[in-house]
Amino acid sequence: MATDSSPGTTRSLSQLIEELHRLPGIGPKSAQRIAYHIAHVPAEAARELADAIIAVKDSILFCEECRNLTDASPCALCANPQRNRDQICVVEESRDLVALERTRVYRGLYHVLHGALSPLNGIGPEDIHLPQLFSRLQNRNQPLQELIVATNPTLEGDATADFIYRRLADSGIPITRLALGLPVGGSLEFADETTLSRALAGRNPLE
Repeated sequence: MATDSSPGTTRSLSQLIEELHRLPGIGPKSAQRIAYHIAHVPAEAARELADAIIAVKDSILFCEECRNLTDASPCALCANPQRNRDQICVVEESRDLVALERTRVYRGLYHVLHGALSPLNGIGPEDIHLPQLFSRLQNRNQPLQELIVATNPTLEGDATADFIYRRLADSGIPITRLALGLPVGGSLEFADETTLSRALAGRNPLE
């Protein structure tokens, strides 16, 4: 449903600005700047952008193993026979997986939660991919050598890491967490490769 146009703009332009403003990290000025840019580009370029957005929604799915976003399941990482299948690294978002892959240090598998526990916001274990993680670990043919918990160093990330540790405390699975060096309250996606590499190399047992 179109919104009322702001003074000096059309109804369609106002709606585009409003929709862009809904995106994370896009403030009102940025939304306005992007909207006006789209309005000025050739129609073909605008259609290519629209087609790319629709294609993502039509083709992207969750990998049946790691829950990463992919267009084929299992994803390329899970299907790669050269990955170390004795390690699983748990991350909050797919963009965190991309950040860790940029370090070229970790060669194991992943599990993407697509969120973190946040009781204040009503986000519990069933609202993220924790049940799939526990089922995946339970159904393995051989014991896991290491589960790396790479949740962000935030209150929600800490709560998620603690929940995983308590749930798997009697499983016999060695559980580690990324070492200090990541800023408290920060996100993996914004950390540089050197910081992430050191955090991976210096990970500690999760207790």
